[in-house]
Amino acid sequence: MSAEALDATKLLTMSPTQLDHLFESSGPGTIPQGQGKGTVIVVPGTEVAKSAATVLGAVFWHGKFFRPSSHDLKNEVSPFGVRAIRAEVYTGESWLDDRPCIVLDYSKSSFVAGWIRDEIREVAPNLYLGLVWGVGRLFGGRKRVLKFALTFPAAAVT
Repeated sequence: MSAEALDATKLLTMSPTQLDHLFESSGPGTIPQGQGKGTVIVVPGTEVAKSAATVLGAVFWHGKFFRPSSHDLKNEVSPFGVRAIRAEVYTGESWLDDRPCIVLDYSKSSFVAGWIRDEIREVAPNLYLGLVWGVGRLFGGRKRVLKFALTFPAAAVT
């Protein structure tokens, strides 16, 4: 599948193994700026994936708003898209494969999500694939708990 043909909807149709391979074979890209439309990827490659993404996107999580000047972001949550749940943003090594990625680190900036670390890589122009890691005793150390996509307007990634 060519990078030009990829969008968030196509990611929902891919198997977990295909998504892992796509993440592993992609570079980090540049840290985005502004609003990225979010797509929650649960049960990828199944008939349920698109419906789940629609419901979860409408009710819980709309995406992320990146502010490169302050090296952070805020998630857009709730049915109203409230900007909350801050993360620090920087480049670092992925816990999946020890290669460069963009880290979205909640450990020092969020009481609500301090046990979460996201990693993103640009898998197609203006499209990032993300991994959500749960950290701590609740997860038995580090555990991948979810995947997501972020889609940016062409001008938002420089």
